[in-house]
Amino acid sequence: MMSILQVKDLTKIYGEGPTSVVALNGVSFRVDKGEFLAIVGASGSGKSTLMHLIGGVDRATAGSVTIDGHDIFKLNESEMAIFRRRNIGIIYQFYNLIPTLTAEENIMLPRLIDNRKPDADKLRSILETIGLSDRAKHLPSELSGGQQQRVSIGRALINDPAIILADEPTGNLDSRSSREVIDLLKLSNKKYHQTLIVITHDENIAIQADRILIISDGNILRDEEASQ
Repeated sequence: MMSILQVKDLTKIYGEGPTSVVALNGVSFRVDKGEFLAIVGASGSGKSTLMHLIGGVDRATAGSVTIDGHDIFKLNESEMAIFRRRNIGIIYQFYNLIPTLTAEENIMLPRLIDNRKPDADKLRSILETIGLSDRAKHLPSELSGGQQQRVSIGRALINDPAIILADEPTGNLDSRSSREVIDLLKLSNKKYHQTLIVITHDENIAIQADRILIISDGNILRDEEASQ
């Protein structure tokens, strides 16, 4: 099995001198194509820093992140923006939808920003998968929290990214909506053979992954297969 993601000796230090804070301390792991990995840790453990580095949103102090054969820290800012748009789908806790765009326009946004023409078949397939075919023309304000998060999952899927990163994707939802969102992420993992990395502190989510990475104080405490 080919590794779609390779993280090697990843270190992130904020600040300098005696006041510096080590957020990540030489972290290394691999993720195979199509794998569902949960990264679990308490607040301040370094898991969000790790996500920002994998997602190319921030740069490491040392170490490397290789996605689909590309060492992302060797890219300049504009190359990184293009690479991120095409290869990394990011799902945030607070949806980050554009309020003036409809559900389908929000989903299509990464393609339009990339000057690629809309793929009507792919859009239709995603709307069916996320269960929002009948809400495609609705604005975010006309959707529930769970529906808005489903739109953000659709947006993450539209460009067939190498990996999907979900940062506490159910942190803002009630338990029923949370279950629906996790079921949907698992479905995208199986249906589109999508590599999925979920950052969470929710054990109910973590145990549904193929593998769990437990992080504490910037170090990997355990890397184990989930017992399903």
